[in-house]
Amino acid sequence: MSEYYFNYDKEPRDDILCVDMKSFYASVECVERGLNPLKTMLVVMSNAESGGGLALATSPMAKKVLGISNVTRKYDMPYHKDLLIVPPRMNLYIQKNLVINNIFRQYVSDEDILIYSIDETFIRITASKRLFHMNAYEFAVQFQREIYHETGLFCTIGIGDNPLLSKLALDNEAKKNKDMIATWRYEDVPNTVWQIKNMTDFWGINTRTEKTLNNKGIYSIKELASYDYFSLKASMGIMGEQLFAHSWGVDRTKLSDVYVPKSKSIGNSQVLMKDYTDVTEIKIVIREIAEQVATRIRSSGKQTSCVRLTIGYSRFDSERGFNRQTTIQPTNQSKELTAHCMRLFDKFYNPKMAVRNIAVSYSKLTDDTSLQLNLFDEPTEIIANKELDEVVDTIRNRYGFSSLVHASSYMEGSTALKRASLVGGHAGGNEGINQ
Repeated sequence: MSEYYFNYDKEPRDDILCVDMKSFYASVECVERGLNPLKTMLVVMSNAESGGGLALATSPMAKKVLGISNVTRKYDMPYHKDLLIVPPRMNLYIQKNLVINNIFRQYVSDEDILIYSIDETFIRITASKRLFHMNAYEFAVQFQREIYHETGLFCTIGIGDNPLLSKLALDNEAKKNKDMIATWRYEDVPNTVWQIKNMTDFWGINTRTEKTLNNKGIYSIKELASYDYFSLKASMGIMGEQLFAHSWGVDRTKLSDVYVPKSKSIGNSQVLMKDYTDVTEIKIVIREIAEQVATRIRSSGKQTSCVRLTIGYSRFDSERGFNRQTTIQPTNQSKELTAHCMRLFDKFYNPKMAVRNIAVSYSKLTDDTSLQLNLFDEPTEIIANKELDEVVDTIRNRYGFSSLVHASSYMEGSTALKRASLVGGHAGGNEGINQ
């Protein structure tokens, strides 16, 4: 065993609960239909009318019986007479998420809640144990009961001394236990953390990181904990330090700390309903996305000096696509940013390939405090474009995006009008309830 270890007596020791809503989207859809979410085969699928539709959520029974995962495409979906395929309703899921997190707020303060995702929340109940005369396990049971009573949904809960241990307990044990609760403490690390079979089941290790560790002769979490700390730090930097600490179950994250990234980008991406081969149609979608992202950076009071265009080709083509960026003078004007995206497309696109994915992002953001002039455009034109963007933004903010669009958005291939009604890239309405 490594000579470098941690003194758990000096590490933060809290009662952290990691609450995960079981197959959240799919379970919500089951309950809305009066069906048991644990016994019904149901898949929430985006763009189900297309062969390339993507499964966003799968009920436990559909996973067990049909082996459907949350990334299964429509064309790979096995047929079963009892399988329900329904469209997503993001607004409904958001409402349910608010109900669930308001249950937590009845027991802890906001600073002790970290909403990790729409279906997963970390809760620090250390300060609430005395007030409610409950231990961590009793809190977990109470949350399960109240969530089921209010929503009809089931949840699994991991309990730990820190966020890492609670998350690992959730992912590696709670989901298998009958009561759907598991507790991992510092003292349990050799019998819990070090016994995780697949390294990719460990928080922070993906297939790429696993390969890097394998190249160092590390094939298990126990071997990671036994590895030379200084060698790991020298070769992997901060990530190496963090992985080593995590392998010992150490995580000093505070739920009340808000992470502010040093560098930020704003972007949108789309998986198209079909393979696009018509360059005119492809450019319509690129322009629509470029303008949508331009609107977002203006609403954030920012300008960008880096434009990135990502094009993914059809899965049937021999090439994967391209990801290119260009540095520009700071701007947030739609016309100018769209032009940069088009230049990137014209330069790198292979006209023999069909397009299935398009993404536009703007980075190197700065505050929008001045209007950048240049030698190639008339100042009056630059000012006019800025004023036009402001008018368009005002109208769309008041009456909705579809109230003012380019005529090309009514042409074949356009996606803007359809996406205007989406939430988080997916349907937000109530369609499908009777399916």
